[in-house]
Amino acid sequence: MTETAAGSSRRPSGKSPEKRGFFGKIILFIRQVIAELKKVVTPTRKELLNYTLVVIGFVIIMMLIVTVLDLVFGQGAMFIFGGGAPEQ
Repeated sequence: MTETAAGSSRRPSGKSPEKRGFFGKIILFIRQVIAELKKVVTPTRKELLNYTLVVIGFVIIMMLIVTVLDLVFGQGAMFIFGGGAPEQ
């Protein structure tokens, strides 16, 4: 449980935890969600551009790796199961 989740239950320390009803749990959840959303920081334009370029670069690298592996395994399968070395 995060500090926010523990802090927003608002029970005094030293007492046993109180049982919450169905709607009490829903209200507590909504309070915790709102508290977490207040912590969200919107990135600046420069940060957003940087993050976007990093993601695009990562995707391109992963595409290249998958393409090379696909070609290697495809050639290996063709060699093993036929169409590889021609018979004389």
